Amino acid sequence: MSEAPDGRGPLFLADLPRFVFFTGKGGVGKTSLACAAAVRLAEAGSQVLLVSTDPASNVGQVFGRRIGNTITRIVDVPGLDAIEIDPQKAADAYREKIIGPVRDLLPVAEIESITEQLSGSCTTEIASFNEFTTLLADDELTAAYDHVLFDTAPTGHTIRLLQLPGEWTSFLDAGQGDASCLGPMAGLDQTHATYARAVSRLADLGLTRLVLVTRAQRSALAEAARTAAELADLGITGQHLVVNALLPADAESGAGEDPLAQALRFREQAALAAMPAALRVLPRTEVLLRAGTVVGLEAVRHLLDPAPMGPAQPGQPPAAPGAGPVTPELPGLGVLVDELAQADHGLVLCVGKGGVGKSSVAAALALALAERGETVHLSTTDPAAHLDQVLAGAADDHLTVSRIDPHAATTAYRERVLRTKGAGLDEAGRARLAEDLMSPCTEEVAVFGEFSKLVSQARRQFVVVDTAPTGHTLLLMDATGSYHRDVMRNATGAGGQITPLMRLQDPDLTKVVVVTLPDTTPVLEAEELDADLRRADIVPWAWVVNASLAAARPTSALLAARAAAEAPHLARVATLADRAAIIPMLATEPTGVEGLHSLLPATL
Repeated sequence: MSEAPDGRGPLFLADLPRFVFFTGKGGVGKTSLACAAAVRLAEAGSQVLLVSTDPASNVGQVFGRRIGNTITRIVDVPGLDAIEIDPQKAADAYREKIIGPVRDLLPVAEIESITEQLSGSCTTEIASFNEFTTLLADDELTAAYDHVLFDTAPTGHTIRLLQLPGEWTSFLDAGQGDASCLGPMAGLDQTHATYARAVSRLADLGLTRLVLVTRAQRSALAEAARTAAELADLGITGQHLVVNALLPADAESGAGEDPLAQALRFREQAALAAMPAALRVLPRTEVLLRAGTVVGLEAVRHLLDPAPMGPAQPGQPPAAPGAGPVTPELPGLGVLVDELAQADHGLVLCVGKGGVGKSSVAAALALALAERGETVHLSTTDPAAHLDQVLAGAADDHLTVSRIDPHAATTAYRERVLRTKGAGLDEAGRARLAEDLMSPCTEEVAVFGEFSKLVSQARRQFVVVDTAPTGHTLLLMDATGSYHRDVMRNATGAGGQITPLMRLQDPDLTKVVVVTLPDTTPVLEAEELDADLRRADIVPWAWVVNASLAAARPTSALLAARAAAEAPHLARVATLADRAAIIPMLATEPTGVEGLHSLLPATL
């Protein structure tokens, strides 16, 4: 671990300012690190407030008491208080605040349209930021604390939205906004002065530190670098990097030398050596992997220690190396290929949060179907173009590969909207519209035209897509009179016309595969994505659990303990999915023909 100059703790806690934000993609360990930092600061004599907005927050479980949406004293840690802001409840209350006053005044269809506009991730983030803005901007409210730690930070997009001038409501009332992010902005109840103060404090090096949490993996490091650059462009430069859950040098010890542990450690060190330049210049702390889940005060108290704890957490028996079969027993990915191949065409959509392995799963499924003689078109809408890296030259006469360029599609879409809806707006109005068009939803809407062509192809052959529109995006387009509704309005004849959305809702044609990892936050995020698709009447066909240590049966005592910790997450997937498959953690990256074949066994 990188120590502070005085040798008394991790580098990211050295010379700590008053406000600390922990940020990073789901499952990297933000909550655990925020809790560990809060405990360490409090036990060193500081008065600390820990604020969590993580939907998978286990702050209450860590400290053995119910916390919730009020500031609560942590009795076992003198000097530490905590509050959990539930982002879903915050978003629900936020939506009701906007919709409630007009529910009895507008037609049902219009209320449904407004509700869908307020159902995306932007609304959840804005609602959460609205909840804790006062804690950042009001000195009186937090005067009793030396440090206020926030588990999760606003994205650059949300910060830019808060910096926009003027009144959002009048802009929306004039019908000048697209239905992506400015709709959610209408419910903000803080004054512009309060938001300006909060945003200013985020960029004040003397007051705020941003801790970027990542893993020693290429995709996670690339994501952290994008976040670092985006926030730096907004003036938020007080950044520290924490590489979490790093395999210790002796991780392969156990029942002999574990080749899996050796390979994973080599991959981690190679990823760190090739770290993006934006991260290389940041102060860095490395936190070693612990054997069990970081739950309970003792585990949290020792998380930032320079040496790892033993094979088991306090009070937990060590897991046996090479522990028995996966519980519940899940088949390999090859079983899904067998079932898919029973048809001679169809659309296979691989969906999931970033970093879970969608590209690998999509490429493996497409290659396997092509090698069985099926005509297959593999495509991606992933802006990071991971598919090219995964395929690494893998090819088949029956397989064609394409890429929808989301940047080009989105640029053209933004220009078209600014040219039409932006005509006649003043400078401030065009700035608001331009920022609205920076929404993550905009990209999905923009590429939908290209995506629709792939949907049509699936009637004649297999089409496998790496990354697809979310249920919210599909419903948003429907609710705002986009492609689906336009087609339906103009349809003639008894049978009408079949639209892309209707094809996605057809279980005989479309198979949605939800990809996740066997950990708390990734499974929760996958569950939310599953529910999001079901709102659009698209029922996921299967779940795939990727990179499972339990399925790999490691012999290292450390990795065996980590494998045992996957059991509740695998059990949860088994209850959520109509069918599920599991892919073991592999010693080498699954790229090229050989690597993709390693993902495909039907049994483990």
